[in-house]
Amino acid sequence: MELSDSVTTCLSPPVHYVICKLGFEKTDTYDINKILSENGEICWQAVTEHVCYLKSDQSVDYIESIRLLGPVCESVNLHFKSLTKEQFVKQYELWFHWTNCSELFLEVFDILQYRQATQVALGLMKVTSCLERALGDVYLLIGKDCPFLLRDLLASEQLAVVFGQAVMNVMKVFIGSPHGLNLRNVLWHGFASPQEIPAKYCAMLLFLTAGLGQLLQMYLLQTKCVLVHRPSVIFVNLEDLNAFPGNHETLSVAEELAKLSSFILKTMLPFWMAALEAFKQSRCADCVILLLPQLEAGLRLLFTTANKCPKRLLTAEVKFLLKVNYDLMLAEHLGNKEVNQLPAVLGEPAMASEFLWDFLNHQEGPRIRDRLSHGEINLEAFPREVANQIVAFAITLLCRFSDHDMFAFKEHVVIKPLINCANCYHSRFHPISRLKKQVLECMKSIHLWPELPTVPEEHVETAERLERNYEANTSILMISEITSQLQQYMPQNFCSSDDPISDVLTERVMIKVCDTQTCTLYSPRPVLEILVILRKISRQCHQASEQITASAELRYKQWLNRTLRSRQRLNYLRMLNSIKLLSLALRLILVLITLELVNVHVVCKKNPFDHQQYLKFLKSILQYTENLVTYTSPEKNKWDETIELTNKTLTKIRKISDKKLMLMQLAK
Repeated sequence: MELSDSVTTCLSPPVHYVICKLGFEKTDTYDINKILSENGEICWQAVTEHVCYLKSDQSVDYIESIRLLGPVCESVNLHFKSLTKEQFVKQYELWFHWTNCSELFLEVFDILQYRQATQVALGLMKVTSCLERALGDVYLLIGKDCPFLLRDLLASEQLAVVFGQAVMNVMKVFIGSPHGLNLRNVLWHGFASPQEIPAKYCAMLLFLTAGLGQLLQMYLLQTKCVLVHRPSVIFVNLEDLNAFPGNHETLSVAEELAKLSSFILKTMLPFWMAALEAFKQSRCADCVILLLPQLEAGLRLLFTTANKCPKRLLTAEVKFLLKVNYDLMLAEHLGNKEVNQLPAVLGEPAMASEFLWDFLNHQEGPRIRDRLSHGEINLEAFPREVANQIVAFAITLLCRFSDHDMFAFKEHVVIKPLINCANCYHSRFHPISRLKKQVLECMKSIHLWPELPTVPEEHVETAERLERNYEANTSILMISEITSQLQQYMPQNFCSSDDPISDVLTERVMIKVCDTQTCTLYSPRPVLEILVILRKISRQCHQASEQITASAELRYKQWLNRTLRSRQRLNYLRMLNSIKLLSLALRLILVLITLELVNVHVVCKKNPFDHQQYLKFLKSILQYTENLVTYTSPEKNKWDETIELTNKTLTKIRKISDKKLMLMQLAK
């Protein structure tokens, strides 16, 4: 890890030249009055004339454009420095309103006055994410599905209609194009150190954002359109994110760790110190914005060392489009099909990989980096709980990777709990983990059925009680038979009574089975395909349970109030007669899919024919649960049909079980 001391820049020579030198080659002074009128309007034509085009295909000549725009950026920077805060607010604040975060731009103006390099870089990251979100809102004035990538957004016809193509070309010089300065990407991916980002480019983006606001106002007046801002993403179920304990005392230790750990490139140390300081000051969004790119930079150092590709530590050339990012570093294989060695370096259990996948990549996870970098989150309301997890995780990496003797740190009273939590971490947002949570919630819902209010037994006519008893009893016998077969696949010493139904189809057993560790890293496509179906089955079971609960409570109230008509009363009694069977059937299905879940990787061993037969079986179970949701809905109330349908499905389950086609049977 000695590279962390020797590396002086993560920008490759061509990228370093473009960002740090090219815009400074022309030293002549540019008159600000050429691009700013007396009444404060930005003269876009004077700005766009600095963009050059290649003769071959009339595409933007980024190199020459950056060279010519350099003095313009410096002029804007000096102009802002000459203004007081009151003057800046009076002249520009109105034109930032379209971004829905004008306070941020005023904050960045303050930063530019002090020119603290780390804060300038932070301001630039926040401005680019906010600007991207606002441009997406403008896109939706005309278009439907907003592009996910900034470069695609800036290249869209929709923004060209609103702002003009020449204006969009100016924006692409600064952000969004890998051929230009590409300021957003080099910062958000952790390639640029604080000293490598000229403050004048940050000032220019503020200026251009105000100019876009002026153009947008004219467009809205002409078209009579109204700009609607998409709501911010709000983190829900924060308890799912709570992997590490919170302890403010760790920060002082973390600062010492940061100075010693070889996980950190020394040129990036100011970012780490600023992040920890931001956390102390409860600026949680700032803390995470600063830390995420640095975690990527540190992991890239590990990645390039482990996979023996040191050149990839530098900014990728244009044709690779910064591909050495989280997605590549967390992948199972490299582009050449060789096994990625980074997970092995991170160690077993693969806590770091699991944590990063959970917080950054899994679709049902918080996807913090995506949402922050694309401006989807209200920075003022960023939850401290999330920042605490990122800081704690970062500390564990600093401890793990160091050339120094870290024993004292690892045994420190505030660090040791973090290390222990990291070593015990298991994915919470992988489809396997989400399915385990789903089935437990559904089982809990069904276990509440016995507590539902019901009419006294003597109120139920004998004929009505006996009407479906034969078929229901046949189904219950089948459930008992199938459950007996499942006992051998249960955790050892967990099923001992003579009544398999009361022994196996319980919440206690489900919890025990769900505690079985199942590999969640690098699930192959056949596994994910099975998980999709199992999760759909679980959702349908839960919906049916909720519907039955609601119907039972409503009908009981109507029964007491004597507001049920004769047919409704008979239908209510049929429902009461069906509930016991449906409870057992749904619990059986939940136990079944949970046992299949913990053996899901066995599906890769099936031959193509058996695989298709198995998929067909699962889809038939899904069809049953979908029909059950339909029949138990308030609009249908087809309780006799549910018993008939359940009987047919149980017969299918028994046949598949007899043929030994289930995953749990193959794994035995």
